[in-house]
Amino acid sequence: MFCLDIYLQESEDYEIHMTRAGFKDCARYIEDNALEVVHVKPGEKIVGARIIGVPPVPIGINEEKGTIMIPYTKPCYGTATVEIPVPPEEREKIRAVKI
Repeated sequence: MFCLDIYLQESEDYEIHMTRAGFKDCARYIEDNALEVVHVKPGEKIVGARIIGVPPVPIGINEEKGTIMIPYTKPCYGTATVEIPVPPEEREKIRAVKI
């Protein structure tokens, strides 16, 4: 099972676009910069992590790069906008839970 916390600690194959920002700023960044935006409910499990934030939570999908962009909130660190590679089936799971 994929765990986002462990992935970010052990891999260098991701991009952080914003860090220590507010959720609204990270959500706006995704809305403005992602090629495709899917909205999900807070608490939805995406790549092994429960996504928290003000509903609806935007998830950016880039089919060409094979990545998703998510707002990732970690207590004591704030919210970051993280872009990570995910397999096609994970991108389809995200589309399946969109609101």
